[in-house]
Amino acid sequence: MPRRVRAAEPAVVGLLFLLLLVGTACGSRLPESDFENRPDRTPAPTTAEPIRVGIVTSATSPVGGDAFTGPRDGAKAWFDALNARGGIAGRRVEVRTCDDGGSGVGNNECVHRLVDEDQVVALVATTALDYAGASRVSRARVPDIGGQPIGAAYDTWPHLYGIYGSLAPRNGKPGWDGELYGGTEIYRYFKEKQGARTAAVVSYNQSASAAYARLVVRGLRAEGYEVVTEQVDFALPNFRAAAADLKERGADLVFDAIDTYGNARLCQAMDDVGAEVLAKVTNVQNWTSTVREDYKDAPRCRNTLWATGASRNYEDTGHEAVREFRDGTKALKTRSQWQVEGWAAAMWFTDAARSCAKTGVTRACVDRYLATGKPYTAKGLLLPVRFAHLPEPPRTRRTCLSVARWEDARGWVSQGDMDRDCYDVPQLSYKP
Repeated sequence: MPRRVRAAEPAVVGLLFLLLLVGTACGSRLPESDFENRPDRTPAPTTAEPIRVGIVTSATSPVGGDAFTGPRDGAKAWFDALNARGGIAGRRVEVRTCDDGGSGVGNNECVHRLVDEDQVVALVATTALDYAGASRVSRARVPDIGGQPIGAAYDTWPHLYGIYGSLAPRNGKPGWDGELYGGTEIYRYFKEKQGARTAAVVSYNQSASAAYARLVVRGLRAEGYEVVTEQVDFALPNFRAAAADLKERGADLVFDAIDTYGNARLCQAMDDVGAEVLAKVTNVQNWTSTVREDYKDAPRCRNTLWATGASRNYEDTGHEAVREFRDGTKALKTRSQWQVEGWAAAMWFTDAARSCAKTGVTRACVDRYLATGKPYTAKGLLLPVRFAHLPEPPRTRRTCLSVARWEDARGWVSQGDMDRDCYDVPQLSYKP
């Protein structure tokens, strides 16, 4: 994130770190009878009226600033480029945005406005801190396409299709009987590819942060790591002491359950005490072009930053789909991996709408396209996004990951091939 989060904010930011573990989301195929006698069943008129979509973003929230705007900006850039090419079967896409303020009340208001009043065909690239309106979207059978799974909504409700896919039943309860599952592929990668053996996990003494840290520790231990835990005070964190201890104990890797501002301070403390690690591992939300600014006081630690995710590095200009993304986002001041995923979400909607062009771009038709279960890659920008409806959670799963390392001279440099860096790993349960 390009802005600084105050140290008093991790109670909210702690929720974001579940993004690392949501390797499942889900999709279901409902019987045709479920769509009968609905007003959106009527084919679209042959006039060139626009196709209306909605984007809900916590653009202003307790996390602050532009922490959540990357997916929105990427999606809008895609639709701008699409409209410049003539839209979908000659119809432009009209984007209606709504800032929910990061609150459940605001989110319900956005859902009501977009779904009930504006009658959008679909929601795209939803990025909501508190997706309180998710059940309302589901009841209205509005497909929500390519949203960021910050909470458990995309593993709970039908008609919601998160950007990373899902295998869960989505029967009104999160995951399987209230539990979600995530794999250990990140830890396996660093053990097998980079030779890491000892990992430190830094968290705040605050519930959301500590809970996520415990989950990371479980995953690391399942992969055979020696684990060093460092917990700092929520209000007055002593990062220097934590940095000195992880140096003393010879940590190869550093994972964290703290906010971006705290990470920058931790990195500065690591530089100050001379702690050298193989990798300071972060997630897709922090995979941005603002690293020099965010970590300006920690040049050595900054150049040990690694990011992992499930989408192709925005720096991979040798890939045609990445070049198209970069051409379409030239007007944006910064680059981020969340922009790539927002762009991919909008592409996903476009492919669904094009499949409906002859019969009418309706909510039901778009939903049927998404519910087929066919993996989706957005021309190679995403690892295959799969939706299934498994009655039981998988014990293991073959999972691939995208990995990049920050270098001041080159930006984010891809490490390996996300289509080939794949591992059969255990799936660990956790409560959302």
